[in-house]
Amino acid sequence: MRAAIYTTYGPPEVMEIKDVEQPSIKEDDRVLIRVHSASVNALDYLYRKGYLPTRLDNGLTKPKNSVLGIDVAGKIEAVGKNVHRFKVGDHVFGSCFGSHSEYVSPRENSLSHMPKNVTFEEAAAIPCAGQTALQALRDVAQVKQGQRVLIYGASGGVGHFAVQLAKYFGAEVTAVCSTSNLDWVKELGADYVIDYTKEDFADNGNKYDVILDAVGKRTFYSCLRSLTEKGIYITEHLFYPKYHPVQLMISSLIGRKKAKAHLAKPNDRDLDFLRSLVEEEKLRPVIEKCYPLEQIVEAHQHIESGRTKGKIVLTIKMG
Repeated sequence: MRAAIYTTYGPPEVMEIKDVEQPSIKEDDRVLIRVHSASVNALDYLYRKGYLPTRLDNGLTKPKNSVLGIDVAGKIEAVGKNVHRFKVGDHVFGSCFGSHSEYVSPRENSLSHMPKNVTFEEAAAIPCAGQTALQALRDVAQVKQGQRVLIYGASGGVGHFAVQLAKYFGAEVTAVCSTSNLDWVKELGADYVIDYTKEDFADNGNKYDVILDAVGKRTFYSCLRSLTEKGIYITEHLFYPKYHPVQLMISSLIGRKKAKAHLAKPNDRDLDFLRSLVEEEKLRPVIEKCYPLEQIVEAHQHIESGRTKGKIVLTIKMG
């Protein structure tokens, strides 16, 4: 099968399309998926660049796993004998490693049936970013009706889901993004918008129960004065330089305010929940651009720019 691979760390140009061995379903709880679409995430380019924390997981001098991708949407072609939720021919979406390829073999519990009202491309945009936003707001922050929530990086992959989910949970939402995206995040449901190129929200005197930094560009201390007495700051990018483990530990000593670092834990329950919201038209994935697999370099260049509106998705056609 064809896959986008990298055998050395470096810039987007280290990515190339190669023929590799097709995965099998040796384990009984796995399925074989013919990949139709797979999104490109910030984690993909951090692994490709060889940022130090990722090297601890994927090899210090060269990548152990050469195929990137953590989101998938496609059609099931085979199932293990212990798979009960899916059958051959089902359209599914979910989380798995190595999805920038023609086939993957994830576990059953990392998948859900595709929402009936979306394309493969739209379905592939949901899993990582959608679950990240959902778990941060529902589980970590435990957002409640009437709370004030600020989303920093509201127009990005995680951010645009977070705006919609915070509204779904009944919060008053302030979205921080660039000038060109202000009207768009209002359409997503934001009550208030702040243009970060013209104003630092931390200087306006407003207080928030939850500040979600969806792009890893702020620190807990820079947001401290904007939190309510029991407010919580959440960062979604543990791998970014502005994330400091020490500051998160010390934060527990600063009054009753909290700082949390969060990474999504993929699971079928949350995928089912997101699917229901999409089908009820209470949540929608937004795609800025789709690239064919053959343009993997361009896709990486785009996502690494840090100016993505919504999601970047690969479309994968059989060679």
